Amino acid sequence: MKFISTRGEAPALSFEDALLAALAPDGGLFMPEAWPRLEPDEIAALAGLDYADAADLIMSPFLAGDPCQDDLQSVLAEAYDAFHHPAVAPLSQIGPNAFILELFHGPTLAFKDLAMQVVSRFMNRALLRRGGHATVVGATSGDTGAAAIEAFRGLDAIDVFILHPKGRISDVQRRQMTTATEANVHNIAVEGTFDDCQAIVKALFADRPLCGRLGLTGINSINFGRILAQVPYYFTAAVSLGAPHRPVAFTVPTGNFGDIFAGYAARAMGLPVSRLVIATNLNDSLPRAFASGIYEPQGVVATSSPSMDIQLASNFERLLFELAGRDAVRVRVWMDELRATGAFRLSQGELGQLRDLFGAHSVGEHETEMTIRGVFEETGMLIDPHTAVGVAASAQESDRGITPMVVLSTAHPAKFPDASSGRRGACPSSPSACGFALASTKRCTVLPSDVAAVAEFIVGHSRAEPVRAEAGA
Repeated sequence: MKFISTRGEAPALSFEDALLAALAPDGGLFMPEAWPRLEPDEIAALAGLDYADAADLIMSPFLAGDPCQDDLQSVLAEAYDAFHHPAVAPLSQIGPNAFILELFHGPTLAFKDLAMQVVSRFMNRALLRRGGHATVVGATSGDTGAAAIEAFRGLDAIDVFILHPKGRISDVQRRQMTTATEANVHNIAVEGTFDDCQAIVKALFADRPLCGRLGLTGINSINFGRILAQVPYYFTAAVSLGAPHRPVAFTVPTGNFGDIFAGYAARAMGLPVSRLVIATNLNDSLPRAFASGIYEPQGVVATSSPSMDIQLASNFERLLFELAGRDAVRVRVWMDELRATGAFRLSQGELGQLRDLFGAHSVGEHETEMTIRGVFEETGMLIDPHTAVGVAASAQESDRGITPMVVLSTAHPAKFPDASSGRRGACPSSPSACGFALASTKRCTVLPSDVAAVAEFIVGHSRAEPVRAEAGA
């Protein structure tokens, strides 16, 4: 299978090449040339399989004929061996036809582990095959950075540079990232928002000479490898609730649109997904777009669910590509308008297509707190604020009938103890009790929200062979 750019001006690549490139050279995002489909009997056969075995069957069609296919089974087995629950992604019921999909049983207690543990192993094996070295650069609103550092720390073939917005992540997230002692890990606290961090990363990838010198690659959800590794839990959850014999709906706490796009991918592969509900906090660019047809990101608002404090959702471009019938010219027009004016408008037909499958709801701070309290009082379960946003948004989808609604729980409440405990007197377990320890030594560099300053730091600290050769010339 080949992977093409959403903007249509880059060559098609193999999965391994797209994985290592992360972002297409024309600025677009890689997508499979076509969606492979699983037949109903193939979906039904996933029932009862170990999570890694199910993921192998779901991901294999995308890797057909690729060197990564030979690595798939061992990569998945290694990736999920360190998870704290035998089911990897178990379901818990919180009400009639209402479920929580627990995606926080990995080494950093966030859903990002399910993909990052896979992507890091694929990348490392690919680089070892090629005798190469990569410089991973990523932006994080909290969980991606911690999961990336845990997955890539200590790897000889890869240096990791993670940008996070200074002062805008939880204390646990900050300590998870900045206490890693491995020499290949570098933390950068940017004096700005997550959107500023993401813009810097995109600018670095747009600098083709710099990409070549450093072997730049990305591990944000702009990398299709991340999306692919998130698709299996939609299948395993749906099958456990009766798919393919009945449809299932999902509500997804949404920031950069990668996780919910994985749900779209599952549907495109044949999973009977009746509804995908976008749940956002006060950073509501997507719900506003679904209401008005105008996508217009505004200033980022700091909330108790910081991993979702994002206005410019990069992966929305992938959905626009599908919405446009894979017309890359149309996507380029949208992206040019967004860059020039800060907004673009969908046609009524395009907006209607979005509304047929997606719902979108914004949840405020008070409602988030009340939802955490309500779920605890009704079920005894503590949820983190991101999950609470999802639960509150799912409650606004009142017309689903008997269709099960699954809310993706994206982080353990121990990562956000203040927000998850509120004023109820209940306190989540400490991070150490959940399987990881937080050291005290901090390694972090504060930099301005400036592409040149960040590039200079990365060039000065990367071990990439091209950089060392040039420095000695």
